[in-house]
Amino acid sequence: MEKIVIIPTYNEKENISNILKAIFDLNEGFHVLVIDDSSPDGTARIVKDLQSVYPGILFLEERAGKQGLGTAYIHGFRWAVRNDYQFIFEMDADFSHNPKDLRRLYEACKFEGGDVAVGSRYVKGGGNVNWPKNRVLLSRGGSLYTRLITWMPVQDPTAGFVCYKKNVLETINLDQIRFVGYAFQIEMKFASWKLGFKIKEVPIIFEDRKYGVSKMNKGIVREGILGVLNLRFQALFKNYRRRVKNDSVVPMHSFSNEAVAESK
Repeated sequence: MEKIVIIPTYNEKENISNILKAIFDLNEGFHVLVIDDSSPDGTARIVKDLQSVYPGILFLEERAGKQGLGTAYIHGFRWAVRNDYQFIFEMDADFSHNPKDLRRLYEACKFEGGDVAVGSRYVKGGGNVNWPKNRVLLSRGGSLYTRLITWMPVQDPTAGFVCYKKNVLETINLDQIRFVGYAFQIEMKFASWKLGFKIKEVPIIFEDRKYGVSKMNKGIVREGILGVLNLRFQALFKNYRRRVKNDSVVPMHSFSNEAVAESK
């Protein structure tokens, strides 16, 4: 088993069947794990029904209550590592991320030296479609603000379309990832960068959802603003590297200027 796509869901009944079909129709060996937070609209039931259509390649984890995006992904990361997937993807259910771009993220990690591949709106060739101006300004402003505060050389630090190599998620101490919303994506990239992993940005076109309701709210934005400041401060003290059972430290990858350049 090599590739798995993690999709967190909450009230995505309008999108879930179509996004799963689009991924599996690629015929490129992607498995999918849906993490559903007790969606009252029956999203999990739809996924369960589809498991007989996609046996052995579609998986479902149900959680009690709405626990947040970040904890859903961490739950999925741990599940994927336990099941020995080598390339672990995260993406939205609403087609804002084009399933066809999964191939390009995979190639960036498999063949082009990336440890983390980010589907980026803000590198050459990337962009947004059908976004209101206030969302564009918020996203671009948040990305600039994050780079200025953290010094992290990633043009789209809030991006949620990402491929991680297994060893990245094995090395990061996921218990140290504190944020659950807007800032979760930033902290995962920050932890990867601090540990010396090579981040490659792959240009994508991000298209606003057509069905369902956006999960963005003032609390998520507030977490992002305050979280970035906290990340910068905590960088002086926090160790993102996981300790293994014999209490030795997982080796840190060498960090070089080349890794920074690849991230730009």
